[in-house]
Amino acid sequence: MYVAVKGGEAAILATHDLVAEARRGDPTVPEISVAQIREQQALACARVMNEGSLYDQDLAALALKQSQGDVIEAAFLMRAYRTTLPRFGSSEPVDTAQMAIRRRVSATYKDLPGGQVLGPTYDYTHRLFDFALMDEGGGAAPRSAPTPLDATMPRVPDILGAEGLMEAEEPPEGDPRPFDLTRDPVSFPADRDVRLQSMARGDEGFLLGLGYSVQRGFGGTHPFVGEVRVGEVAVEFVPEELGFAVDLGDVTLTECQMVNQFQGSKEVPPQFTRGYGLVFGHSERKAMSMSLVDRALKARDFGEAANYPAQQDEFVLYHADNVEAAGFVEHLKLPHYVDFQGELELIRRIRREREERLAQEQDAMPEAAE
Repeated sequence: MYVAVKGGEAAILATHDLVAEARRGDPTVPEISVAQIREQQALACARVMNEGSLYDQDLAALALKQSQGDVIEAAFLMRAYRTTLPRFGSSEPVDTAQMAIRRRVSATYKDLPGGQVLGPTYDYTHRLFDFALMDEGGGAAPRSAPTPLDATMPRVPDILGAEGLMEAEEPPEGDPRPFDLTRDPVSFPADRDVRLQSMARGDEGFLLGLGYSVQRGFGGTHPFVGEVRVGEVAVEFVPEELGFAVDLGDVTLTECQMVNQFQGSKEVPPQFTRGYGLVFGHSERKAMSMSLVDRALKARDFGEAANYPAQQDEFVLYHADNVEAAGFVEHLKLPHYVDFQGELELIRRIRREREERLAQEQDAMPEAAE
């Protein structure tokens, strides 16, 4: 532990007041509410829920307000709060095939069962400032579709799987309970359930960079977006005293199924392989990045070389955690007086010894000339 210098407590308490003042900003400007952040900054809230490993839109909005929009600090607040919550058990596996679709697109099939559903997306917007947003007021209401969406929409990998063209997705032998990395230490090589958990709460920017790297030749995959879907899924829990599932409510999820090539082997015929991403809220970039890295981490499963960072599970899992990474980087701001004085004295001693050696060599030069 680091010990603050004498008298530091008063200074630390004063910084709390300064933080509150900076957070509030100009008092003549209306203060933003948690409800406004939740409703109007939903994409930021989704990122905080993912990296904070807790689905609660109100708390994510509060964390963003409290941290002045610092996503990593907000995720830290969420994780700290999460540790105080009691655990009643595990929910039933969610069925994304039964998702109430808000958005669903595929880059592999133009005409697929259920159709393409563009939904809310920035994909087709111009990257130009909309100065009308500087004025308060609501936008135009969206138009209703002439016909309702299909109740269920098959997932694209299931369509390929029906032809035997997609890698089979089967649970491990015995269907064991998934590993919980919040309770048990991770060992390597890590199983896929551990990898997916770690990436789901990993830093979006880090995973995006790794996902980009595998497309630039540092991973050897050629991906296609089989499907990205966003919508609401029911969460069910089976209480021991009842013995049947109870619907706890709906959560918004984003799922990405990435389709990748595989040349085949003696044991396995040529087929497509999958990368998978599932995250809280509307967070397509995170789900897509996760699915790219998921496939890269499966290289050894297919007998492929694993030479690049995105293919090394220890590298990915240890460094994707932005709360841990931020803590390690920011701890450098804490007192390191003793360490630095030791380094300072070492440098001074090395310089003295160097100067003495040079002086000795200088004195020896005339004698050698004679």
